[in-house]
Amino acid sequence: MHATEFLTKHTALPEVPVLVLYGGERFLKLEILKLVPGCADPDDDTVEITRVVGKDADLRTVCDELLTVSMFGDHRIVMIDEADDFITKNRAGLEKYVDNPARTSLLILDVKSWPKNTKLAKATGKVGLNIECGELKGPALVQWLIKAAKEVHQKKLDRDTAQLIVQLAGDSLGLLQQELNKLVSLVGDVETITQEDVTRVVGGWRLETTWTMLDAIRDGYVGKALECLDKLIMAGDAPQKVLGGLTFTFRKLAEATEYARQTRDLPGALKSAGVFPAAIGASESYLKRIGFEKASRIFQMLVEADANMKGGSRVDPKVQLEALFVQLAG
Repeated sequence: MHATEFLTKHTALPEVPVLVLYGGERFLKLEILKLVPGCADPDDDTVEITRVVGKDADLRTVCDELLTVSMFGDHRIVMIDEADDFITKNRAGLEKYVDNPARTSLLILDVKSWPKNTKLAKATGKVGLNIECGELKGPALVQWLIKAAKEVHQKKLDRDTAQLIVQLAGDSLGLLQQELNKLVSLVGDVETITQEDVTRVVGGWRLETTWTMLDAIRDGYVGKALECLDKLIMAGDAPQKVLGGLTFTFRKLAEATEYARQTRDLPGALKSAGVFPAAIGASESYLKRIGFEKASRIFQMLVEADANMKGGSRVDPKVQLEALFVQLAG
């Protein structure tokens, strides 16, 4: 079971002797641990907790801790962080323990990898819980953000606005939660978080640089756009992330072109496509400047760039972005 599903179904951890948290999303692991008595409340004197890093853990000591009856508490927890190597070295012994675990103790294993077809994984699944804490990507990440806004903060967040937050803040759940908290503080009693709210709050200087870059492409100032790209790349932004922000904006211009083909109303088409009201005038000028034929190929350019960056081309991704800037700028 994935942690996001588990968290929607449980407000406390069921009484089990073994808990395995596997995957690379630290935020989800911490959220699960909040459901564990003693881990959620360090002042809970009914629980004794021993925490050790895998490379320093000894199987005999771990088992002794788990099997020892506590004199001061009702429950004992042993948590092994970074437990992958510990499991590799002690797999047979752990299998033996899991076959007959201490029922008043909890063994928590924090690992990156947890193949489901191993004897140990099958055994822990029978007596305990194996919870996947893998990173969320794409639609799943956007849906998590929308759900968090609704269930935690009672705020409405549409798909495009959630995608914009991800494009600007990245895909770390912990960071996204922080940005969502800031947005909630900004809007106060207002029920809906808008894209305008996001542009005011999320991303810091990166956001300002990104918008400057996108405006420069739209307005035909390729040199300025490339300077902004260099700053973002130097700061550690991957070309694929920059492409995501570019796609978010120019996809709307591509959609507006198709709407205008049918309605012959370009300003209305830009509004229907979700272009920010303040940018409609400049966007209309841009589409007229590059012409209908080229504007009709914007979406194709974006799709091809995405495919090339995902392995379809051996050209350096930054060079691919630079070429795309020139194409889009007209």
